[in-house]
Amino acid sequence: MPQLQLGLYMMSGREASQSVRWALAAGYRGFDCAQMYHNEREAGRAIRDFLENKHGENVDGITREDVFYTSKLASNSTSYQAVRRCIKQSVDVCGLGYIDLFLLHSPYGGREARLTSWKAVEDAITDGEIKSGGVSNYGVRHIEELMASQPRIRPTVNQIEVHPFNTREDIREACAKHGIVVEAYAPLARAMRMTHPTIVELSKQYSCTPAQLLVRWSLQHGLVPLPKSVKRDRLLENVNVNSFEISDADMQRLDKLDEVLVTDWDPTDAP
Repeated sequence: MPQLQLGLYMMSGREASQSVRWALAAGYRGFDCAQMYHNEREAGRAIRDFLENKHGENVDGITREDVFYTSKLASNSTSYQAVRRCIKQSVDVCGLGYIDLFLLHSPYGGREARLTSWKAVEDAITDGEIKSGGVSNYGVRHIEELMASQPRIRPTVNQIEVHPFNTREDIREACAKHGIVVEAYAPLARAMRMTHPTIVELSKQYSCTPAQLLVRWSLQHGLVPLPKSVKRDRLLENVNVNSFEISDADMQRLDKLDEVLVTDWDPTDAP
């Protein structure tokens, strides 16, 4: 799984098509999509077109196996068959043959719906429709609930909002205990804190942009950040973060910025 991926949230179909194409040319190999984003078809088509070299951009000859594509279930359900149909639909719509990672998008729906949906994910993995499964927006209680059910296949990922202004250390610790990778959505805090004095100061110190600083913070914490942009220059900027390393002392300064800033939604305490 690529350690840095492009998030496709709140992109129109046209924006997703163009952004995926730019990102692949820039070296991105991971793409985070979802049924709720309503752009699975366009994202998948853009990946297929690139792999087929329709625009002459696939100079490295990358193949389907080099691309890591994620999608997510729109709604958990107590109907096993309904979830299996939804998974198959996502596979068909993207047109990539299989999905590398499929997540339960939230813990909404209650315990029975969560566990039934997970059983459908397990069987989709067994049947080869998806390669791996995980969850998204799961709080500590939801993670422990799933692990206590003794799943036949364990979740590999929990995707949550994480950045210096919302560090979610409790959820990250629970995930670490069970060997679950944390993917960080909204790693740039949706640009709400780009002018924060500490961010500005450290960006100047490390000769990087505020966005690059925030992405680097995620990477040094072992997270998989999913920065989103529909602008080509920013796509390039967000992936160009290997020329510097934040010191331990400055990482601690950034950690202390936590204010539990939720930039969109927070289902982690859902019943």
